Amino acid sequence: MQKLSAVIIAFNEERNIKRCLHSLQGVADEIIVVDSYSVDNTASICEKHGAKVVQQKWQGYSEQKNFANRLASHDYILSIDADEALSEELRSSILNIKNEGLSGAYQFNRLNNYCGHWIKHSSWYPDTKLRIWNKNKGEWQGEIHETIAFKTPVNIQLLKGDLLHYSYYEIKEHIAQANKFSEIAAEDRYRKGKTVNFAKVLFAPFFKFIKEYFIKLGILDGKAGLIVCMISSHETFLKYSKLYFKHLSKKD
Repeated sequence: MQKLSAVIIAFNEERNIKRCLHSLQGVADEIIVVDSYSVDNTASICEKHGAKVVQQKWQGYSEQKNFANRLASHDYILSIDADEALSEELRSSILNIKNEGLSGAYQFNRLNNYCGHWIKHSSWYPDTKLRIWNKNKGEWQGEIHETIAFKTPVNIQLLKGDLLHYSYYEIKEHIAQANKFSEIAAEDRYRKGKTVNFAKVLFAPFFKFIKEYFIKLGILDGKAGLIVCMISSHETFLKYSKLYFKHLSKKD
């Protein structure tokens, strides 16, 4: 059976990390956790479950993940977040490809749990993520919603089973994250010289909501789906309004 390294970045994830580590047992041949100096029990929980823990000051999403990938002993890595876990079906799929021999890259659908509800529509599902590949052939790029850039074209296969993502336990966490991500996105666009007019600030959030709630059927996820789509729309408003006022402040 071909060897596979699981790689995780973490910061204050004591409420999630045990579930993640448990799902990796019997699938990953080693578990690497790069911890950004957590002040809770994250590191001790990881060590108790046999993971190798390395402390590293936060460098940004892509750089932190790439640093973690370089620590892996095996060429093929499974990149997983601390608040994620492998479903039983996905565990079986990964074991099958390890037996057959790993080649190319592998992606799977991510199913998000929002305040205790599974979100099965809008842009939150299938939310396909590429998470298994040869670390020597690709690396993470991007400030947020980072993606893997390959040096040469690779064959990508979709595995059966869901990656279970326990995203938010309370709505206030989602709102805080929307504010954080919108700031990162606005700053990234500003550095790249991208601009936005006021009409987009006004109307982009409206069209975002229509797309997520009606076109992508977020309405079928009930009250939780409504809240998800509304906050997603709000994040769009924050992103473009922050970018707009960054340029406005520069003119002043």
